[in-house]
Amino acid sequence: MVTLKEVDSRKDLKAFVMFPFSLYKDSKYWVPPIISQEMKTFDKSENPVFNDAEARLFLAYRDEVIVGRIAAITNFIEINEQQVRKMRFGWFDFIDDFEVSKTLLEKVEEIGTANQLDYVEGPVGFSNLDKVGVLTEGFDSIGPMITWYNHPYYVKHYEAANYKIEKGYIESKFDFKNVNPDTFSKANEIIKRRYQIKALNFTKTKEVIPYVDKMFDLFNETYASLSSFVAINDIQKAYFKKKFISFVNPEYIKFIVDNEDNLIGFAIVMPGFSKAIQKIKGKLYPFGFLQILKAKKHSKDAVFYLIGIRPDYQHKGVHAVIFNEYYKVFKAKGIVTCYRTPELEDNIAIHQIWKHFSPVVFRRRKTFRKNLK
Repeated sequence: MVTLKEVDSRKDLKAFVMFPFSLYKDSKYWVPPIISQEMKTFDKSENPVFNDAEARLFLAYRDEVIVGRIAAITNFIEINEQQVRKMRFGWFDFIDDFEVSKTLLEKVEEIGTANQLDYVEGPVGFSNLDKVGVLTEGFDSIGPMITWYNHPYYVKHYEAANYKIEKGYIESKFDFKNVNPDTFSKANEIIKRRYQIKALNFTKTKEVIPYVDKMFDLFNETYASLSSFVAINDIQKAYFKKKFISFVNPEYIKFIVDNEDNLIGFAIVMPGFSKAIQKIKGKLYPFGFLQILKAKKHSKDAVFYLIGIRPDYQHKGVHAVIFNEYYKVFKAKGIVTCYRTPELEDNIAIHQIWKHFSPVVFRRRKTFRKNLK
């Protein structure tokens, strides 16, 4: 018999965070979360998302052993302001037992029904800056630290619970040695002259900080038309700035501004941390942070995390300026492989940006939906 326990203590939360460590202990491809950060994600005093959202966490037990977990999430901005009456769920992990997955999903559905919501979708996080999607292809590769990994059996559990595919995402990669700079270097100078724009390059984190809020504003503007988008507010900007800025090399942040210093484009690239985090098993202390610093300086992988162009500058070749700047940095650092984090399959505009790099799709993931009415 499967029983559920709602997380109501720090001890329970630690068990919630640590469950995947046992579930994936034999996997070569699972990348653990950084434990301290994962704990803070669900700490209402740390994460400002709880000003506008609620998360109820549940652990599934059989014979007093944890066999699954799930986070039931309601985003009140999405529900009340955007009128998208969706019940979210994420952090959904379970052993290969249909009773376990069914019991956890039914709890989410129960909460959604009680709140008079229309449907359930997952796995997703609180916002578009969180992890998304259950892996459906590419189980034999290590993903970036900002994605979820799961066992191949997960998909059949969604199907057995009568969940249908809602959205598809792809992850792709390309070898840097195959990048032909001619595809953007000539256009770079033309575009800069034509639109009187320039690239901002940084060597120190403190140089980046004055532009970060503008970047999030542009992120909100650029991604607003995508499905499931929930804007990042001012309090959350400060939180994400604190959470992610230390992981990014200043040279890997590129901003494009017009002649009045208005931000019209940006890109954020992160070094590949996955192998380092596997080594430290999610623990920054006492010595894990040294592995992180080593990867930050010397990783030969570059992970494109975010890229955005202001709507009135889209389809004008501004991305050529961004890629030209990255080419110089990547060549100097000896980057070998470039990765793209999950992108919606139907986001044709973003796929077109990468067409000259001959990217190879190596992983696919989905979110699943079930109507409540």
